[in-house]
Amino acid sequence: MNIAPELTFTSERRLASEPHRDGIIERDFTLDGIDGILWLPESASVEHPAPLILLGHPSGPGLARMRPRLEDRARSSAELGFASVTLEMPGNGTRPALPELESARADLMRALDAGERPSEDVIDRLVLPLVERTVPEWQAALDAVLALPEIGGPVAYSGGVLAIGIRLARTEPRIVAAGLFAGSYVPRAMFDEARQVTIPLHVLLQWDDEGNDRQRSLDVFDAFGSAEKTLQANLGGHTGVPAHAGEDAARFFARHLSLHG
Repeated sequence: MNIAPELTFTSERRLASEPHRDGIIERDFTLDGIDGILWLPESASVEHPAPLILLGHPSGPGLARMRPRLEDRARSSAELGFASVTLEMPGNGTRPALPELESARADLMRALDAGERPSEDVIDRLVLPLVERTVPEWQAALDAVLALPEIGGPVAYSGGVLAIGIRLARTEPRIVAAGLFAGSYVPRAMFDEARQVTIPLHVLLQWDDEGNDRQRSLDVFDAFGSAEKTLQANLGGHTGVPAHAGEDAARFFARHLSLHG
């Protein structure tokens, strides 16, 4: 079923839901050859279109491996009446490999395995091309998904590569709030962009994240120009995010998306 020339739904299923809660419709799609998933609460309609959350995720695992975790996040959003959408990232999954990205990732892992801090050159080569490729794809996805009658905005961004969230928060006016995970390196060149971000932010930091630079994450948070910004720091490694952190993020999105509803 084609909604627009570039957006094609390839499958649809209803996810099981708990009693007395709305069901969730999960639709796989392709957008100009890029795989994606849309989750839509059954309560969404033309008369009551749902706000939308862009579900970012890390580069590396690929959408198939990330799907269970993304589905859990989409369920939480659907309980609040929000739709969610995600895309396969450049160089991941079934998309063509990006040799420059793989080379930079290998250099990063060598540094971390040796107990060394990755160089600024490695961080730039790993992150900046990914930002340049991914952000226009997210904006194209926004154009296509917001054309669906059951989705009306406003829009928020959640998780994913921190630098991608920074660029989207700075450049995409349809995004009114962002929940960011400070679990990836941010190039120094993007600190000026962080200073230009003014939307409300909820930033999650795992204090003992073995693959991250804690001080740089704190510096990025300090650089954000938002009048409302919250930093939630929890003990534990990259995958040790406590359950209550997700609950706090859900309250943040409920507050800001509802304010614009």
